[in-house]
Amino acid sequence: MKLDNLEATGMRRSKLETYIDILNALARLGPLKMTHIMHKANVNGCMLKGHLDFLTKQGLVEERRLKRSRAVFAVTQRGITVLKHFQELTHMVSIIEEARSQNPNLLPLNLL
Repeated sequence: MKLDNLEATGMRRSKLETYIDILNALARLGPLKMTHIMHKANVNGCMLKGHLDFLTKQGLVEERRLKRSRAVFAVTQRGITVLKHFQELTHMVSIIEEARSQNPNLLPLNLL
């Protein structure tokens, strides 16, 4: 679900959605400092540190040191692969939901 839709409904993003937003920002824009990730992925600083630690431990993001010990974060090849699979799954689910809306007699997803 897009951030605009979440704000309109008053819903919060799940951790998975937040992780995907962070990975998307890094994949689109390249290595970024924490402050830039905060703005691009719309995550507050306290939460972002924990999210980046998790993504780093999973091998989806790596921390790089630049001049004067400045740290930037970059998506890894594994992170790109995860994003690609997530986008494919999201697309498949939207196709299934569209088909179910047009034909209510189709089996629910949990019974397929």
